[in-house]
Amino acid sequence: MRLFRTLAMALVVLAAAGAASAQSQWKPVQGVPNIGAGAMALLTDGSVIVHDESGNTHDSWRDWYKLTPAANGDYATGTWTKIAQMPASYGPLYFGSAVLPDGRVVAEGGEYLFGSASWTKLGAIYDPVADSWASVNPPSGWSNIGDAQTAVLQNGTLMLANCCSKQQALLNASNLTWTATGSGKFDENDEEGWALLPGGKVLTVDAYVGAYNGNGKNYEIYDPGTGSWSTPGSLPVQLWDSANGCGGSGSASYEVGPAVLRNDGTVFATGANRCAAGHTAVYDSASGTWTAGPDFPGTLDIADGPAALEPNGKVLMMTSPGIFGTGAVFFEWDGTSLTQVSGPPNGPGDSSYYGKMLVLPSGQIMFTDFSSDIELFTPASGPDPAWSPDVTLTSAVLNSGTTYTIFGHKFNGASQAGAYGDDYQAATNYPIFRITSSVNGQVYYCRTHGHNTMAVGYKGPSYTHVDIPSGIPTGQATIEVIANGNPSQKYKIGIH
Repeated sequence: MRLFRTLAMALVVLAAAGAASAQSQWKPVQGVPNIGAGAMALLTDGSVIVHDESGNTHDSWRDWYKLTPAANGDYATGTWTKIAQMPASYGPLYFGSAVLPDGRVVAEGGEYLFGSASWTKLGAIYDPVADSWASVNPPSGWSNIGDAQTAVLQNGTLMLANCCSKQQALLNASNLTWTATGSGKFDENDEEGWALLPGGKVLTVDAYVGAYNGNGKNYEIYDPGTGSWSTPGSLPVQLWDSANGCGGSGSASYEVGPAVLRNDGTVFATGANRCAAGHTAVYDSASGTWTAGPDFPGTLDIADGPAALEPNGKVLMMTSPGIFGTGAVFFEWDGTSLTQVSGPPNGPGDSSYYGKMLVLPSGQIMFTDFSSDIELFTPASGPDPAWSPDVTLTSAVLNSGTTYTIFGHKFNGASQAGAYGDDYQAATNYPIFRITSSVNGQVYYCRTHGHNTMAVGYKGPSYTHVDIPSGIPTGQATIEVIANGNPSQKYKIGIH
């Protein structure tokens, strides 16, 4: 199924390249290089790196490009630069990734390697300070990683899945070694996504790969304290794609849609069931109970596809008809209603799996679809003040070129904020610091690292280390911390 959809992608994106200009909530990013923009990651200095998934050349699968916001903080008019290539043997597509608390970016596995089906066990880690990639060995005994899911647990440890088994492992970021975890998994990890919950546990909706059941509605919870999975119960509706009357296990895609934790502690989980309307379900993380959500209209579902938490608490998501059909339709979920919203220019030619979303410090959501038309979605309403972070400054004067430990609350936001599943992860639950100079009006993002927690839905005390950039003009300025696009108030400071 994946090989078919990759070949189809190249044809459809070309046909959509001349589509009409973006609608009101969408704005194109300027100056995008000639790439097929795919996976993204928000670095802790506020810049964004984007993977080239065009396959223009054999070597282009190793390429990443960085978008640095403009001097006024605008991402639409920022500057593009090419960063270091991945290791020579590693050019993945549909892979796991995460931003670690120290600011490095991990990429693991890949369903394709240099455009050929592989389910590779290769991996690499990017150091944005040194602008260099280094290879990462796979967990001991693993023959695959493939299109695996990841999650940075609340203690800052990366958890990685093997796509093609029930195996998971934890990364020691200091020496890049792995420790096995995840006993008791019901089915294989393949096609499933992970949602980090308040309190630190991890939720997944089973896709029944290797454990076929025509009416299966299992969900599982991983407990980092025990290192094991449990199956507390079942969902009210089936979200994975294989139901009675659809041809049985041999014709199932096993896909599920993204699941996003919202500001109120509920998880909105979406489905890919092609035998009926695309179902959704809502998990209350406080009570541990599920309720059925609204169905997507017609034949729409999310058979792989992105969703993102807007700073206002709504979930933006991308659907399309059937399994890998084109004609994407975008919706928002506000906790009560499912509402269609305008889509980007390429939407009519896109399938949901083309899309990737990333929440930016500006409060916008960056969208890629394997083309060079990268779009920014601006939510219609502002951030949720209940999840605005705050800062405790011990000094009203900061020295440029100096690193500080800065304390506050809600540094990690309500949620990981981005979801897709096993092909792409875009968590942004870490603090971003922004200084605005009163001298020249320019915006300066500060690199953060060494966060004391990655806990979502946590309003307690937090801290991180903040590098104040050199070159900020001496004089008055303001500083603010941002979590998942939700900014704190602006605190007046002096720069020396």
